[in-house]
Amino acid sequence: MARKTQSEERMIKVLRELSEIYSPTGFTAAVLEYVAKVAKTAGIKSHYTNKGALIVGNHQCPEITVAGHIDTLGLMVKKIRPDGNLSFTKLGGPVLQAFEGRTVRVFTEKGRVVSGALVLNNPAAHVNNKAGESPRSDETMHVRLDAEVNSAKDTEKLGIQVGDFIAFDAGFEYTDTGFVKSHFLDDKAGCAAMIDAFLTLGATALKKIPVMFFFSNYEEVGHGACAGIPDSVKELLVVDMGVVGDGVAGNEQSVSICVKDSSGPYDYQLRIRLAELARKEKLPYKLDVFPFYGSDGSAALRAGYDIRVGLIGPGVSASHGNERTHIKGLKATRDLILAYLK
Repeated sequence: MARKTQSEERMIKVLRELSEIYSPTGFTAAVLEYVAKVAKTAGIKSHYTNKGALIVGNHQCPEITVAGHIDTLGLMVKKIRPDGNLSFTKLGGPVLQAFEGRTVRVFTEKGRVVSGALVLNNPAAHVNNKAGESPRSDETMHVRLDAEVNSAKDTEKLGIQVGDFIAFDAGFEYTDTGFVKSHFLDDKAGCAAMIDAFLTLGATALKKIPVMFFFSNYEEVGHGACAGIPDSVKELLVVDMGVVGDGVAGNEQSVSICVKDSSGPYDYQLRIRLAELARKEKLPYKLDVFPFYGSDGSAALRAGYDIRVGLIGPGVSASHGNERTHIKGLKATRDLILAYLK
């Protein structure tokens, strides 16, 4: 593999650090604090919306918003079982088979963190010879705590209660062949490209370019960017994952430009401009239709914003499961953001 540039190394470092901060939807304060700190170190201002999203930028009257979502899939405690382990409800749509056996962290109201794992009910093959055939759902699985608990009272003594957030370890890995493997590249990969873009532009340029970077915190449950975008904004460029799989054009080494998803087509003039910029900059890109997909752009349009919306993102394999992308796709996404803003 060719030697990485300083900017590529920075982008991978940021993505690794983002991935290591737990941020299931609704529990994103720590990761947004990280983004705000990165911006502040570079002399770039930030502030929070009432709903807790983060806006980064130095322009007084932005006309362009570049948006990505920092929240991830996760779980929440639904009930403490009689044996002291946890029943859960899903936050967003994690493919549970892909998370089976993964380490989780339960965050209590008092700040205690208790580890555990997502397992099948009666998971031992030596006593359940149908374990491999059983469906995986919130009714057939539970969170097994790494604590000596035998009753609901034991678990309550740990401070765990209904409504506590449960987050999965991301399992981040960057290979010597340029692949990034991790849960939650949707959309921390897109957010890493956004952060590298505003760091590349720098504080002075961001005073002149009428742009703000919007890190939403409720996209995985459908209402991330439905509020908080200033009235001065005319265009919204959403940076989310590009779909990789059967029946779509995207791949991990390219930036996807979405022409249509489940909510309908994206702005025609904007996607033509994005494709022209990708060709001019010689960036690997794919025009694509995402069949089962919604974005912060969908949320903004449904909320009634009078804006043009485009959607791009690095190709991500195995979405909502054991995800993977490539440094080439990340770089193409970052470079397309920069070309669009310049």
